[in-house]
Amino acid sequence: MRMLLAGVLPRRTVRMRLTALYGALFVVSGAVLLAITSGVVVSSSQVSVTAANQAGLPALTRDQIRIQQLRDQLANAEAQIHSGVSHGLLVGSAIALGIMTVVSVVLGWIVAGRVLRPLRQMTAATRRISADSLHERLAVAGPGDELKDLADTIDGLLERLEGAFAAQRRFVANASHELRTPLTTMRASVDVAVAKPEPVPAQTIALADRLRGELDRVDGLLDGFLALARAQHGDLPGQATLSLEYLTAAALAVRADAIAARHLTVHHVTGAEGTWVTGSQPLLCRMVDNVADNAIGHNRDGGWISVTTGADEHMAHLVVETGGDVLDADQVSQLTQPFRRLGADRTGSDHGSGLGLSIVEAIATAHGGTLDLGPRPGGGLRVSIALPLAPAGYLAGAGVPG
Repeated sequence: MRMLLAGVLPRRTVRMRLTALYGALFVVSGAVLLAITSGVVVSSSQVSVTAANQAGLPALTRDQIRIQQLRDQLANAEAQIHSGVSHGLLVGSAIALGIMTVVSVVLGWIVAGRVLRPLRQMTAATRRISADSLHERLAVAGPGDELKDLADTIDGLLERLEGAFAAQRRFVANASHELRTPLTTMRASVDVAVAKPEPVPAQTIALADRLRGELDRVDGLLDGFLALARAQHGDLPGQATLSLEYLTAAALAVRADAIAARHLTVHHVTGAEGTWVTGSQPLLCRMVDNVADNAIGHNRDGGWISVTTGADEHMAHLVVETGGDVLDADQVSQLTQPFRRLGADRTGSDHGSGLGLSIVEAIATAHGGTLDLGPRPGGGLRVSIALPLAPAGYLAGAGVPG
């Protein structure tokens, strides 16, 4: 019931509440003033009538009685006139109170709007500032009142956030450099140990192969961390206009051997319109590659993959579906979190690091798009990516990656 009323009634803004408060205070104060005025008028009328009646008490003769009757008639006529004037005064005061109530509400709405204007400006500026523009500040001018204190506090918070983001970017860049050096050294040491002239034991060769596999896995995990950090921070290198359809076809072609090894059937359906998007070429390629790897790795032998690319008026779409067991919707919704997987019971293997779909969502979001995950009613997973179409002016220089 409350949600239904919230959808029908207007939003209770601070300006509306302040206007209602101004109007209510004016009505209450006006009503109190009107009541006091009415009480004073009635009291004075009663005093006048009482004084006139008391004046006629000492009547002794017929002439005095006649005079007293005339006085009573004059007093009653005066009381009626006074009552009529009081009634007219009360009615006029009530009408004036109603008119001034409307005027006070209008004035209250205007005054509340002027008072809250700095807050609206701060809200708009805060919404405009994102991770890519943390250097901007509200810089509200004016007297040192509560609004100025609030703006200065928000500016201080933005400054601390800018420092934290910059420190995180430096850490990612330094970590990538520092971690790749020992990985390269370890891989070279393994290759040197296996390449010696004397016969190498089979156990050593097996251990070397296993170390190479683990080093490749760590190297891939490091690449995943870097791609995720870049996408989350809005670092989009290598801007280009690319065909989402071409990227998908290229990713499937590169993985033809892996698809054949698992005896997967691929259905690739393309839309009638182009799927050109503008963004970071390496990150968009990584996004499509991760979706393809997820569809191949998290599948069953002899299964199928359905890939559909298309576009509507504003967005380009990539939809990848795979068959399999019926999945839980709550678990699927958590797959975009790092290191979240449905487990080996779905895939039959321990493929992947759990970063693939997290990177896909971060890259799609960084390009103004969305990622939607959902279980298929018949079993399996549905991955849907939507990216803004490239403006018409960008298509003249569009190309495909080499």
